[in-house]
Amino acid sequence: MENMNWSDLSFGYMKTDYNVRCYYRDGQWGELEICSSDIVNIHMAATCLHYGQESFEGLKVFKGKDGKARVFRMDENAKRMQSSSRGIRMPELPVEKFEEAVRTVVKLNKRFIPPYESGASLYVRPLMLGLGAQVGVKPATEYLFMIFVTPVGPYFKGGFKPSDVCIMREYDRAAPCGTGTIKVGGNYAASLVAGERAHSQGYAAVLYLDPREKKYLDECGPANFFAIRGNSYITPQSNSILPSITNKSLMQLAESMGMTVERRPVPVEELATFDEAAECGTAAVIAPIGRIDDLDENKSYVFSADGKPGPVCEKLYTRLRAIQYGDEPDTFGWVTVLD
Repeated sequence: MENMNWSDLSFGYMKTDYNVRCYYRDGQWGELEICSSDIVNIHMAATCLHYGQESFEGLKVFKGKDGKARVFRMDENAKRMQSSSRGIRMPELPVEKFEEAVRTVVKLNKRFIPPYESGASLYVRPLMLGLGAQVGVKPATEYLFMIFVTPVGPYFKGGFKPSDVCIMREYDRAAPCGTGTIKVGGNYAASLVAGERAHSQGYAAVLYLDPREKKYLDECGPANFFAIRGNSYITPQSNSILPSITNKSLMQLAESMGMTVERRPVPVEELATFDEAAECGTAAVIAPIGRIDDLDENKSYVFSADGKPGPVCEKLYTRLRAIQYGDEPDTFGWVTVLD
């Protein structure tokens, strides 16, 4: 990796040395297996291909100034994957097995962890697939859990700057009381058409409204939404929003900074009252929003007229990244230093 230009990495896939796999057969999980191939052989009648029995997670490993690798809140990813498994009738992987797999795959690929000063990180992608051949609509009897890793560059190539998003009421990301609260591929497939349309019009993402009434803010495609008003951190609550680990962390940070946290239904009209707005998730941590255009109502809500992120978003972003990289004490117990 001596010739690697770590600062020029994209947010994409690069083959690494090993991945880790674990099979569920005969009602129990097996031992972790180490694999150097990035190909998975599955039956053409596997339930993941026909009935969407598939879930995934995303987390990151950061190398600190001290040279130590740190993984952020992997127990929360493990518990969220269990929630996804319950949602689509897959077996739950124990948290301990999940964490063992993360430690193993990171150790095996430690030469791919970008250095501290690069702004890059090692992206960790856990994945679970229903493998059993099934033509009837019912759960498989065999499953594969696996984790691969890939180094990724900083999400913001142009720096930490606001982008614009839009509201389009003709699209839903997920159904109310459906799969919106769990991390399954179908939710992302459902967002592709609206996302591509938004991109073609110069927007970074779609801010979805609640699928039942189209009255309340939901989330931004692959990321949660939050806003700042005065000393309040406000984020939507509904039964079709994925519980973001980044958003959960930011809420705790905001409270530690003396802010009031409001997690509740947020009417779309309330956008006019916010000082700052942003998306948040593993990839970007925080993606500030400069403007939200409601294309159906022909309204615009501006949060950054000068092209700069708001002061609260910037402070939250800086603090969370400092904890992830070990530059600031982890008083919350979020970070695991990997041997």
